[in-house]
Amino acid sequence: MSDSSALKKRRFVFAGGGTGGHIYPGLAVADCLREIAKSRQVEIEIFWFGNSRGMDKNLVEKSGSIDTFVGIPSGKLRRYASFKNVTDFFKIFLGFVKSCCMLLRIKPDVLFSKGGFVSVTPCAAAKFLHIPVFTHECDFTPGLATRINATFATKIFLSYEETKSYFSSDKAEKSVVTGNPVRPVFYSPHPENGKKFLFSGRGDYDESKPILLVLGGSLGAHQINGLVGENLPWLTERFNVVHQCGAADAEKMPGNVEGYFLHPFIYQEMCDVVSCADVVLARAGANSLFECSVLSKPMVLVPLCGSGTRGDQIDNARFFEKQGAAFVLLGDEATSENLKNQLEKLLDSATRAKMADNSGRITEGKRPAQKIAEIIFEESGKK
Repeated sequence: MSDSSALKKRRFVFAGGGTGGHIYPGLAVADCLREIAKSRQVEIEIFWFGNSRGMDKNLVEKSGSIDTFVGIPSGKLRRYASFKNVTDFFKIFLGFVKSCCMLLRIKPDVLFSKGGFVSVTPCAAAKFLHIPVFTHECDFTPGLATRINATFATKIFLSYEETKSYFSSDKAEKSVVTGNPVRPVFYSPHPENGKKFLFSGRGDYDESKPILLVLGGSLGAHQINGLVGENLPWLTERFNVVHQCGAADAEKMPGNVEGYFLHPFIYQEMCDVVSCADVVLARAGANSLFECSVLSKPMVLVPLCGSGTRGDQIDNARFFEKQGAAFVLLGDEATSENLKNQLEKLLDSATRAKMADNSGRITEGKRPAQKIAEIIFEESGKK
C-alpha cells in the first residue's frame, strides 16, 4: 500500500453487519460509489469491517462490491444486566484495538457506517484517528448503535424526516434525509422476467388473478408463514400466491398446491419478482419497505413485535400506513380473519392502484444510495 500508484487511490471503509438489513443497503452505496469513481476516472478501494462471526463475510464477499473484508470482534451493547456484558466488554475493546490497527494500515479517506453493533468500534476508532465518519439509520426510530455512532459522525443519514426529532439539536443539524439505500437494479425492473422466473412450466398460473407476493424472510418469518399455511385454500382461490418462506420453514409448508408457488429464498431475481406482484405481504423491515416503495407496491404488513425487538418495525409500518401505502396487522391483530379482510380490499383494482400510487410517492425522485455515495465521494476528495 506504499507504492506511488496507491497514493492516488481513494480508500473507503464501510462498517456494519449482523443482519442483511445492515449489509445490503451498504452494498448498494458501494455499487454507486464505484459508478461515480468510474465516471470521474478516480481509482478507489473499498474495505468492509464486519462481524468476524456470522453471515457478514459471506454476504459481503459474494456481492463482488467490496475489495476486502476485515473481520472485527464484536460485542453486543445491552441495556439490561447480564453477565455477557462483562465478556462482551472485552470483545468491544478488542474490536476497537483491531479497528485502530487496520485503519492505520489502510489510511481510508472516509468511514461509512451502515449500523449494527459491529459498526460502533470502527466508528469510534475512526473518530479517534481523525477520519471522517458518516453513519446511516434505516429505521424510523434510531437504534442504540446509531445513537452512539452519531456522536462520532460528520453527517448522519436518515431514511425519514421525522427521525430528526429523536436526536439532540446539534445532531439533528448534521442530519441529512436520504431515504434507505436500495440496490440500483430496483430502478430498472423487468416484471416479465419475474413472471417467467416464477411461472414458467407451471400450468396453474391464472392470469385473471392478481399476484400476491409473500415475503416470509430469508430465514423464516414464522408468524407470516403460519398465516399463509392456515389460509392457503382461501388465498389461492383469489390470488396467485408466490411465497418466499425462508430456509427454516421450507419443509413445513405445503407442496403441490395449485396456484401456490413456493420458494425458500429469492435474491438475484427479487427485483423482477416484486415488480410483477400486485400485492405484497411482509414484515416491516426497512429494506423490504423501500424496495416495494420504489416499485410502487401496495402492502399488508405484519411487523415484528414483542420482547425480542425494540419496536422499529412497528414504527416503520405505521409510517407507511399513514401514507396510505399499507394495511398493518399488529400483534394480536394478525389473525386469519383480519388478514382476509385486508386482502379482500386489495382484490379491488382501484384500491390497489390508489395504494400503489401512495407507495411510490414515498420514494419518488429519490436515489438514496446515489445521494449518500456522492456525499462521501466528495468528502474523500477534500484530503
